[in-house]
Amino acid sequence: MRYLCCMPSYTADYVFPISSAPIRNGIIVTDESGHIRDVIDPAKGSGGKASLGPENTAPASAPKKIEGVLVPGFVNAHCHLELSHLQGKSQTGKTLLPFLVDVVTLRETDPEVIEAAIREQDRLMWEGGIQAVGDICNKPDTAATKRKSPIRYYSFVEMFDFLQEERAQASFELYLPAYEQQPEPKSAVPHAPYTVSEALYQKINALNTDNETVSIHNQETAAEDELFQTGAGEFRSFFEGFGTSLDGFNAPGTPSLYHAIQHMDPGKRTLFVHNTLTSPEAILAAEAWGDRGVYWVTCPNANLYIENRLPRYDRFLDAGVKVCVGTDSLTSNWQLSIVEELKTIARFQSYVPFASLLRWATLNGAEALQFDDELGSLEVGKRPGLVALTGLSGADPDSFTFTPHSEARRVV
Repeated sequence: MRYLCCMPSYTADYVFPISSAPIRNGIIVTDESGHIRDVIDPAKGSGGKASLGPENTAPASAPKKIEGVLVPGFVNAHCHLELSHLQGKSQTGKTLLPFLVDVVTLRETDPEVIEAAIREQDRLMWEGGIQAVGDICNKPDTAATKRKSPIRYYSFVEMFDFLQEERAQASFELYLPAYEQQPEPKSAVPHAPYTVSEALYQKINALNTDNETVSIHNQETAAEDELFQTGAGEFRSFFEGFGTSLDGFNAPGTPSLYHAIQHMDPGKRTLFVHNTLTSPEAILAAEAWGDRGVYWVTCPNANLYIENRLPRYDRFLDAGVKVCVGTDSLTSNWQLSIVEELKTIARFQSYVPFASLLRWATLNGAEALQFDDELGSLEVGKRPGLVALTGLSGADPDSFTFTPHSEARRVV
């Protein structure tokens, strides 16, 4: 057995590589930069393959024992970091449209306050085990923090024109500076089906000329589908409140997701975000539409904060599709913590398997953001971070579940 001299190594009762089966008393060997040099299964040391890496190795000294279980760093697939200064400003349970009014009317404040909140939440996300973030941006406010952060960011520069074709060019030019100032990787994205005209979809698609991932908010409230199916509902007064009209809007007679995929690019990896009311038929329609992968991002605490409801996760499990986890913003959440999102799912829809929750929060998110070459699983050569989960219920991978006392702590 070859030894890796002087390299940090860690062990726990169980290690979850995500890309392979859990390892009892597994050992993770890293170098000083955090790259994984080996993943060791001690149970296979006699007559079996002890190492999941390219070499049969063992750490040069006893590995550091970590309380709990070890998992890769989390991927927060949907966040609005630039809204971090709005924590507690919008009341819970107001439903989506009044919440959106709050975001628009409350977000402007002292730039120093905005920047300080961004830096603090970036720090807290890192400490809480978040390795990467898919971040929605309307402004360049987060760019400086992202360039310095240990977190790997994918910036989604979000555009909208309230379905006003004549405003498409002006809206595009309004958000273009944010796009230009955000660091790579990045893409331009539509906000939601109910806020983007056909002309603006075309401009967004034309700006994304490479291998981008894109996202869109999807079916978060019943009024959204009502607008596209009948042309009626709460959105008419919502638009009037912003000085716009839906008089020129012709409802296609379908749920909003079907309208969105008619105008988005099937050649882009696509994140549908929230999906609170998405039907099994709509899930299958989107999966059939996407050529480069469709990912379904859930932000459970935000769904409870705004509308007091959750998606039907059984629909996504039954369809065998890829789900990711996000935090949304501090306007619609109490914290930016992936473990808190997982605890919420486990509390209210406890049939979702523990292993599925871990995959949603790690490898699926890394794939969605095209970061899976480095993140999302404990594999040799990757630099995914290492997080300890404590406060779980159960004694083994088949019985583990999150509890109100579960916590995440960064190890690497």
